[in-house]
Amino acid sequence: MGTILLVLALAQAPQPPPVLLSRQLAERAHVAVGAVVTLGTDPASTSGQTFRVVGIYEPTPDPMRFTAERLEARLHLPDFITLTSDPRDPASAESVDAINVRLVHSGDAKRFTRDLRARMPGLDVRSTKRPAEGDPFNALDRFHLAISIVTIAGSTAFLLALMVIRAEERRATIGAMRLLGISRRTLLIEVAVEGLLIAAVGAVFGTMLAFAAEGIVNRVFQARYDTTLVFVRVTGSIAMRALAIAVPLGIGAGIGASWTLLRRDILTLVGR
Repeated sequence: MGTILLVLALAQAPQPPPVLLSRQLAERAHVAVGAVVTLGTDPASTSGQTFRVVGIYEPTPDPMRFTAERLEARLHLPDFITLTSDPRDPASAESVDAINVRLVHSGDAKRFTRDLRARMPGLDVRSTKRPAEGDPFNALDRFHLAISIVTIAGSTAFLLALMVIRAEERRATIGAMRLLGISRRTLLIEVAVEGLLIAAVGAVFGTMLAFAAEGIVNRVFQARYDTTLVFVRVTGSIAMRALAIAVPLGIGAGIGASWTLLRRDILTLVGR
């Protein structure tokens, strides 16, 4: 006698398609990984589709959009087409507004653009790289350069004034050293070393202050705009450039402030 085995298969309900949410959107909507959300193209529409949150990501920081709220979601292309296509327009599911293409060799961009335009006349092909003449960060770089030049000129004048005052205060000391037989060359070397030390200490202090302010400024503005964008970054090359500029200026200011004093007569220096 045969035995009949009946296998009952319990059909499981289909899982909603996956979706990734930006951290800002997840915090605004108070959802976590594993939650089921409804997405739609119109807040008043009832034709939204349900998705399952499989991950939360941090949007790539964009200096051009750091003031905008990054309320974003990432879907698979078929799910996105199904969500955004218009049922009244059959061609809406087969048309796109833009396609991003990443080339293996960026130097082939011009040749790729030329070939694509020749094959598909009327197609608008543009590079996503900002042109040099229209890049707002070039204007910002020039603005920073102008500020740095003015700052260096002002600080040099201030340092020169301090060195002149210091040299005048040491006039009697320099006269006494000249009476003891110390030459102008030796005194100039001493002044140059002194200017070198003052400039080096000032540059190191300024660099340490910049490193300390870097973290404070980044934390304040990142919290203000809810982004991971780095607003200030002090690199080793910037620190070395500051030293390379400060040290020669310090030496020059020290020698320039003391040169007229060292050229005076010894009796004039000692008040005779």
